[in-house]
Amino acid sequence: MARAATTTDAFNAVAEPRRRQILDVLAGGERSVGELVTLLGVTQPVVSKHLRVLREVGLADVRDSGRRRMYRLNGRPLEPIHDWVSAYERSWSRRLDQLDVVVQELKETESEDGDDGDDE
Repeated sequence: MARAATTTDAFNAVAEPRRRQILDVLAGGERSVGELVTLLGVTQPVVSKHLRVLREVGLADVRDSGRRRMYRLNGRPLEPIHDWVSAYERSWSRRLDQLDVVVQELKETESEDGDDGDDE
């Protein structure tokens, strides 16, 4: 099945590294376009283009504050991504637990092999 267009799908929206950077900054609090431009070191049109996509998928909310528009993170659309990654996280955890067991066994074997038998 074909993926939805970037502007309707959070998975595709966060696939773009610059949009992830914007989300990372917005996770720290509300920011204006000018602040994002300064923090990210990119042009205003680039930031605005990515903010438009983030707004369309619901990952960013905007409010007017005088003459400025303030953007903030809306994490709710990230829930499907979190749920999807969680299944892999459980698998990684199991594998790391198994690796811990192997490492501990190797340490015990090394300790036993290092014993030269002079325990008299």
